[in-house]
Amino acid sequence: MTASLNARQGAPFARILGVGGYRPTRVVPNEEILKHIDSSDEWIRSRSGIATRHWADEDETVAEMALAASGKAIADAGITVEQVDAVIVSTVSHFSQTPSVATEIAHRLGAVRPAAFDISAACAGFGYGLTIGTGLIVAGSARHVLVIGVERLSDLTDRTDRSTAFLFGDGAGSVVLGPSQQPAIGPTVWGSEGDKAGAIGQTVPWDRYRPGDKFPALRQEGQTVFRWAVFEMAKVAQEALDAAGITVDQLDAFIPHQANMRIIDSMVKALKLPDHVAVARDVETTGNTSAASIPLAMERMLATGQAKSGDTALVIGFGAGLVYAATVVTLP
Repeated sequence: MTASLNARQGAPFARILGVGGYRPTRVVPNEEILKHIDSSDEWIRSRSGIATRHWADEDETVAEMALAASGKAIADAGITVEQVDAVIVSTVSHFSQTPSVATEIAHRLGAVRPAAFDISAACAGFGYGLTIGTGLIVAGSARHVLVIGVERLSDLTDRTDRSTAFLFGDGAGSVVLGPSQQPAIGPTVWGSEGDKAGAIGQTVPWDRYRPGDKFPALRQEGQTVFRWAVFEMAKVAQEALDAAGITVDQLDAFIPHQANMRIIDSMVKALKLPDHVAVARDVETTGNTSAASIPLAMERMLATGQAKSGDTALVIGFGAGLVYAATVVTLP
């Protein structure tokens, strides 16, 4: 005799209910970067579009930044922390292998025994977390999910490496997902290209690092990553639009991973975005914050009026792995 299992009934759809961000107080201009590399402010701006970035002080840990961003997102969503059923944290810069930083964040927020776990999907991590969180809500495993992208990439920056020293910043971005009666998060187009894994990584794996060695830092093959991002990710972005049944004319905002202004501008051109589509260019003052970049840019666009509640936005993240995730969302 075959047993019959009960199944939970989830919400028909999920949506973003609130967003929050945290940028460290310390602002680092290009002039400070130039103390350690042979370059110029003009070169950095022309190559990346970056003028400043935020670097965390000692007390602005991954957990502390995530807590600040999450508190804002929960308040923005209009729920209480006790209503959070799951906490998903995407980060590559929490250096304790276990336990997950998600469990610390959940406890310190005051959530009541939520599911809590970390994921490692680099600059696509927010899109991965968004997709997992949506699935939990639709499956009935959670009603409200907190998705956090948080990085302290200054800890992984070789300040003498002319190719990367100016790129990275620190910060945290968070969203609360909840049930919806209407589609508000489109199908995710995501994947990986492991044959290109060597394009971005650490200079030294943790198991080969020894005290006294130069601390592991992020490295990348700049031209390889640039070509991949410009030519391949525009195709992925278009696939996400097609999957959502949305045309570029119906978009209100484009929020790509804030890796490089040249990549952003090239994707805008490749997608043939109309002039009315607001484009996130937070990279200019925030730098590349990996998993935190999309929610940070989303929060800034909403706060400044560049985008508004109810707008339709295309979001896409891409990075080390090489991994990517793109979807269309309704802004909270």
